[in-house]
Amino acid sequence: MTASPEPELAAPSDNAPHTTPSLKRRMACWLYEGVLLFGVVFLSGYLFSTLSQTRNALDHRLGMQAFVFLVLAIYFTWFWHKGQTLAMKTWHVRVRSRGGKPLTQKLAFIRYLWSWVWFVPPLLLAHVMGLGTGGTALSTLAWIVIWMLASRFHPDRQFWHDAWSGTRLEFVPPPPKA
Repeated sequence: MTASPEPELAAPSDNAPHTTPSLKRRMACWLYEGVLLFGVVFLSGYLFSTLSQTRNALDHRLGMQAFVFLVLAIYFTWFWHKGQTLAMKTWHVRVRSRGGKPLTQKLAFIRYLWSWVWFVPPLLLAHVMGLGTGGTALSTLAWIVIWMLASRFHPDRQFWHDAWSGTRLEFVPPPPKA
């Protein structure tokens, strides 16, 4: 019995129209990415805590945050440079440069930095206003909805951090089943 290779998504074609995935598809991908990142963040936090011999969760807090930021940067830069994360493959979404080319690692890293616009503004607001956990969660959720809907005002309906980083999300139709 031979194992058949995994089916790949359709190869990019310069002649094919670049369709922006629906907002529903992009947000489902975003949510699934968050579920998958739970494991990445958990393992990186465990690794940091073990290596730094952290006994209290508040010890080395800034170091752990920097380490997790770096791990996420490596994760996203690597996968976006290849075109897709696992969540993006599942939802048939691919990231490309504005010109339709694969991302360089530099461009993928720039996209990573710009993607923090999903979280930094509400977290800064919560910090400045002294909001508790509930207020921080509510302001973050409200900002995510605002930021998500702001893509409707982009001419190609891309997220603004993609426009600012020179990237775009594309829908990749699954290959026909044989």
